[in-house]
Amino acid sequence: MRHAEAPAVGRVPRLARQVKKRGTAGLKYRKTAALLLVCLGLTAVLAGCARQEQPAAEPRGKSYFTYFDTVSYVYDYAGDPAERFEELSAGASAVLGEYHRLFDIYHEYSGLNNLCTVNRLAGGEPVEVDEKLIDFLLYAKDLYQKTDGEMNVMLGAVLRLWHDCREAALADPASAKLPEPEELQAAAEHTGIELLEIDEEKNTLRLTDPEASLDVGALGKGYAVERAAEYLEEQGAESYVLSVGGNIRIVGTKPDGSGWTTGVKNPLDPDGEFALRLQLADTACVTSGIYERYYTVDGQRYHHIIDKDTLYPAGHFASVTVVTRDSALADGLSTALFCMPYEEGQALVESLGEVDVLWISPDGEQRCTPGLQARIME
Repeated sequence: MRHAEAPAVGRVPRLARQVKKRGTAGLKYRKTAALLLVCLGLTAVLAGCARQEQPAAEPRGKSYFTYFDTVSYVYDYAGDPAERFEELSAGASAVLGEYHRLFDIYHEYSGLNNLCTVNRLAGGEPVEVDEKLIDFLLYAKDLYQKTDGEMNVMLGAVLRLWHDCREAALADPASAKLPEPEELQAAAEHTGIELLEIDEEKNTLRLTDPEASLDVGALGKGYAVERAAEYLEEQGAESYVLSVGGNIRIVGTKPDGSGWTTGVKNPLDPDGEFALRLQLADTACVTSGIYERYYTVDGQRYHHIIDKDTLYPAGHFASVTVVTRDSALADGLSTALFCMPYEEGQALVESLGEVDVLWISPDGEQRCTPGLQARIME
């Protein structure tokens, strides 16, 4: 799949040039509509390596705890000298850190206008921002069109209500409650993508509605991971794996040319056996599911992936796993497909090309694209 590029969306080519031209200064963010789960953590990666006929050099890894409200790992299976690994892992970390700060909707940083700044100044004057943020939001708007609005970074007003109720319930389960229907309907009036104005010439953003807000939790982490992978590829890295809170991006193959075995959790029993195992190389893998970020009201669970039409947690699937070379596309599609009936999602995937998907329904039924079927390890 090395040369099977995911379909071009938005302005990624321009962004790739930026990374080369402008370097990778510091960064930060938190993902509120997180994607839940492809399990290729340290154990799974090492297990895959152990099955090689000719084992590579002992893999090394670095972990980072300050990006996207999760743990990030950079793994080297190429056997690079320690100095080169330190340089590459630090560079990838810097990319993640920069986008973490740009995408943060909860905190502002000295000398930086980020999404928190844009949200705070909603309804006011345009805000000058880093060109990288312009590129990202152009990408997000294009993906909004491709998914018929299912991937909407302007859903912040609605997501904030669910987030606040979930946080309150986790702090005091006895007081757990749902957002009021009237509040949700009122918030939905402030989620139109047309409320986001982007001026590419002046590098400014403006939310025209003071009640509108951006929330890029369903897309931002995958986008940042792809930029970190671009950095590694530009530096000539091979046999590297990025694992950022369940968002997996593999750069190259194992030294012997094979892929890694990656387990996909069973969303109905996430602590039990994997739903299946995939062999992956030089690609990204992201899952959105019901079992990691949720809270309980009157004995019923309410997860974090909100359907734009009902304004309640989507009920079509228990999890959706997307495999495609672009981590940003995998991230955004995993959420969009989770909120779409199977037939509509299947049609979308076929229209994009070079995208493989596993759908797991609430009763455990599995359906997948032919390309994903070919990746399953027996």
